[in-house]
Amino acid sequence: MKNEKIQDIEKLLREKGAASVLLVCGNSFRSQALYGRIQEAAEKAGAGLTEFSDFTPNPGYESVKAGVQVYLAQHCDFIIAAGGGSAMDVAKCIKLFWNMEQNKNYLEQEIVENETPLLAIPTTAGTGSEATRFAVIYYEGNKQSVSHPSCIPEYVLLDASLLVTLPEYQRKATMLDALCHALESWWSVNSTEESRAYAAEAVRQVFQYEKAYLANEQEGNEGMLEAANTAGRAINITQTTAGHAMCYKLTTLYGLAHGHAAAFCVAALWPYMAAHTEDCIDPRGSAYLQEMFQGLAKVMGCTGVEGSIERYRAFLEELALPVPVMRSGSELEILKHSVNPDRLKNNPVLLTEETLEALYRQILKQEEI
Repeated sequence: MKNEKIQDIEKLLREKGAASVLLVCGNSFRSQALYGRIQEAAEKAGAGLTEFSDFTPNPGYESVKAGVQVYLAQHCDFIIAAGGGSAMDVAKCIKLFWNMEQNKNYLEQEIVENETPLLAIPTTAGTGSEATRFAVIYYEGNKQSVSHPSCIPEYVLLDASLLVTLPEYQRKATMLDALCHALESWWSVNSTEESRAYAAEAVRQVFQYEKAYLANEQEGNEGMLEAANTAGRAINITQTTAGHAMCYKLTTLYGLAHGHAAAFCVAALWPYMAAHTEDCIDPRGSAYLQEMFQGLAKVMGCTGVEGSIERYRAFLEELALPVPVMRSGSELEILKHSVNPDRLKNNPVLLTEETLEALYRQILKQEEI
């Protein structure tokens, strides 16, 4: 079963007959108590353990190649990914690529499903990567999206103790990433009854556990991990929309965390879409779109669409995150041309280049739409 939640790593390794485990993790994970538990579990299960940490945030193709070489050299038959989105992305790609032709570019080959077990252990409550079929790596400086059902982790371990040392800013940003995943999944043109159920539950969980999570209480950390995982299940079905498509260049231009940038994009995007349902590109039509926004308001405990937007804005303002400052007009050109048009196809309302510029102006507090 995909995304089966487990706690006993030793038992799992024994059940899967693991002989050689590849642990993909960042260097900071070694300071966590769980790191020692994994070592002990592998030893007791009679499995060898090899670590791979040779990657950076926004990992590159060459790092994945190196990871595949380690996997093959050590005759691995089980993968554990422990960390944030980068560790998850690298581990997923190693799982997908290890049985491909080694002398050809993996990205140019057809993915063939394999049954290598993958256990995901997220160390932040935000990406939901442990629940999705997506991975992102960079090839020659360009972002490459890899997608295949085979890379959805078969098992996931949610350990709230891993969040205790999260810095406050990272705590806020990852929570916002989870919330944006849920919101964007709700209004995606690919939404289904199942995805909306996941999205609604994730939205409720974020609001329910926000204060305890920001206070670094165990209940809040546990609840936010569940919220991120639930939101990941939603976007696994729908993918994200314009909020995420617009946020990537904001992160590099202004040094924002991913969730921080996505949240500012959603704050501008949501009211624009609600006011322009006549530009609906969802095949279910503008009447459906209006009903969908009203349904989201109910999920958020609001009587109307405007109330739900205001609740989101108030939530964001309470976090007191800095607003990026535009340094020159050329940055608007960079931003509006950075948005992948294919990602906009998931968005329910048409966004032209002029609209994107206006939205970025609003995000950067240059003018109101």
